[in-house]
Amino acid sequence: MEYEIVIGMETHVEQNTASKMFCQCSAEFFGAEPNTHVCPTCLAMPGALPVINRRAVENAMMIGLALNCKIARHTFWERKSYWYPDLPKGYQITQYEYPIAYDGYIDIDVRDSASGNWTEQSYRKRVRIRRAHLEEDTGKLTHIGGSSFVDFNRAGVPLIEIVTEPDIHTADEAYAFLSALRDIVRYLGVSSGDMEKGAMRGEPNMSLRPIGTEPFGTKVEIKNLNSLRAVRDSIEYEVKRQTEVLNSGGKVHQVTMGWDDARGVTVTQRDKEEAHDYRYFPEPDLPPLDVSEEWFESVRKRVPELALSRQDRFTQTYGLSAYDAVVLTRDRAVAEYFEIAMGGIPARAKAAANWITGELFRLMGSAGVSAGINAVKASPAQLAELIEMVENKVVNINTAKSVFEEMFATGQGAKAIVDAKGLAQISDTSALDKAVQDALDANPGQLKGYLAGQDKLFQFFVGQVMKATKGKGNPQIVQGLLKDAIEKRRLSV
Repeated sequence: MEYEIVIGMETHVEQNTASKMFCQCSAEFFGAEPNTHVCPTCLAMPGALPVINRRAVENAMMIGLALNCKIARHTFWERKSYWYPDLPKGYQITQYEYPIAYDGYIDIDVRDSASGNWTEQSYRKRVRIRRAHLEEDTGKLTHIGGSSFVDFNRAGVPLIEIVTEPDIHTADEAYAFLSALRDIVRYLGVSSGDMEKGAMRGEPNMSLRPIGTEPFGTKVEIKNLNSLRAVRDSIEYEVKRQTEVLNSGGKVHQVTMGWDDARGVTVTQRDKEEAHDYRYFPEPDLPPLDVSEEWFESVRKRVPELALSRQDRFTQTYGLSAYDAVVLTRDRAVAEYFEIAMGGIPARAKAAANWITGELFRLMGSAGVSAGINAVKASPAQLAELIEMVENKVVNINTAKSVFEEMFATGQGAKAIVDAKGLAQISDTSALDKAVQDALDANPGQLKGYLAGQDKLFQFFVGQVMKATKGKGNPQIVQGLLKDAIEKRRLSV
């Protein structure tokens, strides 16, 4: 029997605020010694009371707006009973009945997830967002041998949990959804989205049902996946596993699974909890959260144009390929660098895209620039100046590449470098004509061969002239002068 996959995604996004959700402890804990970013509040000491992190609330509203959600103007906090040892309170402060954001959607581009490339089967899809709510993160448990160790540095860090409707039907769609969500939180600047460091964790809730039927199958959740590849691979594995169980007459049980990346298999962790297991009730130590119109508007104005919208604009307005648009918009800083570098002139868009995705990315890779394009010394305005100089034939493309390398290394402007080193392209026909005649006179054998039909030797003569002019000869003028000079010598033979 053939089955349809039905997937709803739960995604936890760890915010990059300076402090935790309900206390002043530093939230920048990655790499710190265990249990050094803690205080009486996040350790649940008697008498310690929580205080709401305003920036975390604003970040949650920004995420909600970016996901086209409605923003709740009145909500309150609730306690979620939590019996695992990685939250010292024994409960989690969260939102259940009234999430900060709800009833939204996200449009995703579904491509080949293995390569990220467009294929004939690529398509755009809308995934509905049921809710996005604020809560605090748990600590981290490490199991060694027969012992377990707990680090509370992460406990209390602000989280936004995003829950979709069951609109995802393939592993590639789940991959595309998380990829798009990661782009959004990075564009907003509210999270690094670094799944390997736990800043974003995906949890598919999936089931199988016979094709053509309506009722959902038994739901299985795969917890705490920390890479896009793990999301795709775990779903594909779980589809095969459940298909074999159902086709053999067995029954799928509602459980929570983990993913063993080394073996490439899912493993059962525990029975899946239901909402009533958590025994939600209003948090008595925190006031309700009311969002005024002024506060909402101030947050709304901070939401930038997002990656997918920019991709569409770059292809429709600037004529870029879908591939170039995706590469340039994956990082907000790169997209902004590109638009400055092209100087608002659509005709220069492809040139700017080529310089950034080619020379700039190559130099960044060689130099090990990991801090992103904002750490590059060559400004986008300087690149725009260089592109204009190439366009106006002040320098040729090969000279421009060497100039750009110096711009990258020193931060100097293109014109300053060209002027200081005398690199301006030679377009004076009298000077170039002398170089052409000298090249023909110095290479009679090659000239004879060209006149005898060895057409490839023409480029040899172009190279000789460019060498004589130290690469500064205008290639178009050089080729024109060569053709005229050779033709005159042909007629004089």
